[in-house]
Amino acid sequence: MTVWDGVVGQDGAVAVLAAAAGSAASMTHAWLFTGPPGSGRSVAARAFAAALQCTASEPGCGVCPGCRTVLAGTHADVREVIPEGLSISVAEMRSLVAGASRRPAAGRWQVLLVEDADRLTEGAANALLKAVEEPPPRTVFLLCAPSDHPDDIAVTLRSRCRVVPLRTPGPAAIAGVLERRDGLDPQTAGWAAAVCGGHVGRARRLAT
Repeated sequence: MTVWDGVVGQDGAVAVLAAAAGSAASMTHAWLFTGPPGSGRSVAARAFAAALQCTASEPGCGVCPGCRTVLAGTHADVREVIPEGLSISVAEMRSLVAGASRRPAAGRWQVLLVEDADRLTEGAANALLKAVEEPPPRTVFLLCAPSDHPDDIAVTLRSRCRVVPLRTPGPAAIAGVLERRDGLDPQTAGWAAAVCGGHVGRARRLAT
């Protein structure tokens, strides 16, 4: 089992992310994960964060302490921002950016993962932009948003990120992960995958 097993139906994106985690030549300091609801934006970003902290020879093993603590949400050098309200404030973002600017304490990188980055206020986006424009050498910014449309993400911020477009996973891919990871029988997995509208989490809830 690797960290990529939960990234369903996104083979192209996984190939790009795995290559970046394993090679400095393919790595960049800011990434924007886009895609429709259910495409697994935050799942892909978290898997990438785990691969960046992986200590195995092939990043993303899923079993080393780096991978396991990131996936569990307990890694000291990975900060996740999940908006509790309608927006992410400038004060919160400045605090997070300051923390992400420190040298890694336990891992290879300082990682700041922002879910629903389209909820950044203008001030928060500007605070993040300054850090993205002049990033510390061992800091990576991972942003998730429904799309890369200028109405969702500021053009200046988007232009400094490498965009990872995700798509709605197909029924076969969803059924496969339900069988492998959740132990469901093929008939139940196939039914849930067919009626979930391409949303893996919804398929799991329907099936269980």
